[in-house]
Amino acid sequence: VHPNVSQGCQGGCATCSDYNGCLSCKPRLFFVLERIGMKQIGVCLSSCPSGYYGTRYPDINKCAKCKADCDTCFTRNFCTKCKSGFYLYSGKCLEKCPEGLEANNHTMECSSIVHCEASEWSPWSPCTKRGKTCGFRKGNEVRFREILQHPSATGNPCPATSESRKCIVQRKKCQKEGKGKKNKEEKRKNTNKEENKETRQESKGRAARRQNQEQRENNNNKTQPKKRKAPNKDENLAPIDAAH
Repeated sequence: VHPNVSQGCQGGCATCSDYNGCLSCKPRLFFVLERIGMKQIGVCLSSCPSGYYGTRYPDINKCAKCKADCDTCFTRNFCTKCKSGFYLYSGKCLEKCPEGLEANNHTMECSSIVHCEASEWSPWSPCTKRGKTCGFRKGNEVRFREILQHPSATGNPCPATSESRKCIVQRKKCQKEGKGKKNKEEKRKNTNKEENKETRQESKGRAARRQNQEQRENNNNKTQPKKRKAPNKDENLAPIDAAH
């Protein structure tokens, strides 16, 4: 072992030196060179830092740098996140997205263009004028539709969600609120009158039936024959002839 190489290293190093830091790492750790000022030192990490990707070899696991436009990468030729000013597409960082795709400034990726989608129109509303459906001949009717899919930045914009058109209806008078109340009151009074009339008729009918019943009972009592008084036994005896 070289005099500058130490076996009792800290921080996951298998071998190290006072000047260059880690020279080799313990199993499953990645070896990466970090620049400090004018020199580079070796460190051993459980995973590679941002801007690096890891490669495992039989004798050592190393972290290698991503391409200059990559912020993070899976391999040198496959980026997973781009640096500012670039858009990710199929593992590559592009300054401009291909035709048919648009740049998403939120995710910094090239994505498909999404166009607006709207539902079918609803049926036309009743013909109205100033919120009323009576007292006019010409009014307006409206219909609506909903947005099902909002567009992306460069997608086709959404159409209008409401339409209005003129309409003509047969003129009819509006029922006044006071008149309506009066009619309801009169109707209620008439109903009460009819109910009272029926009640009175039923009372009269019951009284007439009771009177007829009493009259029939009186007539029956007058026409029924009186019971004849039993004759006296002494009266029925014939007088005795004095001659005999």
